[in-house]
Amino acid sequence: MFLSFWPHLNEFSRTRKDLTSDLIAGITVAIVALPLAIGFGITSGMSAAAGLTTAIIAGFLAAVFGGSKFQISGPTGAMTVILIPVIQKFGPTAIPALGVMAGVMVILMAIFKLGAIINRVPWAVVEGFTVGIALVISLQQIPLALGITKGEGDKSLPVAWHTIQNALNIGLNTTSLAVVVLTLVVKFNFPRIAKKLPFHIPASFVSLLLVTLIVKVAEVDVATIGTIPRSIGSYQTPTFGDFTNLLVPALWIALLAAVESLLSARVADGMAHEKNHFEPNRELFGQGIATLAASVMGGMPATGAIARTSVNVRSHAKSRLASIFHAIVLLLIALIAAPLVSAIPTAAIAGVLLGTSYRILNPVAIMESLRTTKIEAATLLVTAVCVLVIDLIWGMAIGIALHIILDRIKVRSWKA
Repeated sequence: MFLSFWPHLNEFSRTRKDLTSDLIAGITVAIVALPLAIGFGITSGMSAAAGLTTAIIAGFLAAVFGGSKFQISGPTGAMTVILIPVIQKFGPTAIPALGVMAGVMVILMAIFKLGAIINRVPWAVVEGFTVGIALVISLQQIPLALGITKGEGDKSLPVAWHTIQNALNIGLNTTSLAVVVLTLVVKFNFPRIAKKLPFHIPASFVSLLLVTLIVKVAEVDVATIGTIPRSIGSYQTPTFGDFTNLLVPALWIALLAAVESLLSARVADGMAHEKNHFEPNRELFGQGIATLAASVMGGMPATGAIARTSVNVRSHAKSRLASIFHAIVLLLIALIAAPLVSAIPTAAIAGVLLGTSYRILNPVAIMESLRTTKIEAATLLVTAVCVLVIDLIWGMAIGIALHIILDRIKVRSWKA
């Protein structure tokens, strides 16, 4: 049975031209993934090192064993949203056990061939889910942007509100806010300059590099990422003493890992106009292995990342070697450039993630979607609001249920 999940030689580039394309795509994605991995690692309540470890280990294993030749896996905003309350309640020490439990669940989904079922989520729900994630990620950056600890609560809205109240009470950290603004200015204006360059340089990477240099040279007093060990983590023994209480969070993590990864692979095939579509059950197997391994090696649960996967496709990746190269480049950065990465201001990370959230949100695409049928528009809005107010899984479940109900009402009205 497991042989059906094993990679085949014909899934890897063999010609020099294709290998070169994969290498360039892998380097490009690694540069994009670096700030995001660090940012999501910090935001989740783990660490920058945990985010980087996840991007390397999960990125490599999902590339080898997954069902998509374009998928880039690692820490994502959606997974961060689920992990924050879990880590607040159980602590980072629960992550190895949670990762093993969730990883096994995703692998079982692959073995029982549930990939095709999960892959049938209505597109309006996917768009609403994406909008909700973008909004939640934005709210999560408020503590980093304001340079203070996050406020009380376990939901994004109350935490953001309490954080702002606390910041107003003690006085706004204008230095931290200035770093956020500078990061956003560079991130959104650099692409205009980049058009004149003969090669592609990601705006997120440039904004982090430039802002870090300015902060260093001007000796600006602002919080930085801090020490990042020159390693990819160490083995953490999972402890299942609290198995019953961890079961439900592990199930949510598994469902999210499955759904987001399949949606990301689906988007990638559409962008690449791929005739041979990804294999959903193999993708689940790869993501399950990736989450399990990353979580016990000092990282955290991972999923396919839509934004990074899109960059991989746009960078002309030809095979899964591009995803493997991305993980190897990140490993070299962790081993060689860790001291440089540790100097990045956390406010700059917040700026990058705020910019990324805006790109994910894509207001123009949302307006176009809302102009389609009333069913699609209603499903999108309700899903987004529920993801923001309740949580990701319930938001998606409510969106799917609403779409089915409205669709049946429409069919009945036609028959009448």
